[in-house]
Amino acid sequence: MTPVLLDTGPLVALFDPGDPAHGHYRTLLSTAPTAWHLTTTWPCVVEASHFLASVARWRMLRWVEEGGATVFPFDSAHLAEMLPLMQQYSDGRRAQMDFADATLVWAAQETDVLQIWTLDVRDFSRYRLQDGRAFEIL
Repeated sequence: MTPVLLDTGPLVALFDPGDPAHGHYRTLLSTAPTAWHLTTTWPCVVEASHFLASVARWRMLRWVEEGGATVFPFDSAHLAEMLPLMQQYSDGRRAQMDFADATLVWAAQETDVLQIWTLDVRDFSRYRLQDGRAFEIL
């Protein structure tokens, strides 16, 4: 089983048939459903909930509840590690690391998982772990 981080965009795409990336992520998931161990964070689940219509939202939340993706835990003490990431990757103009991205970069650091399902190629191509390693975008 390959551990993979799951960002908001693919989480939405999995449950929104109208999303342009729906087919790609459904194919990844269905061709080898036991090949992936998907891990996300609560901020990604909340963002996806916001973008999905009610029926799709319920399906996504039920899927998470049933173990479709593991939600990596953190508490307020971990903000001390996430906030500097947000500052580091925010240039004050247009490039701003959001909280959901910060939680995924932090989770990657904690778990040593560098493979990620994301549509945010521009940002995750520039994010690095503390030791300089880059993400592998799937």
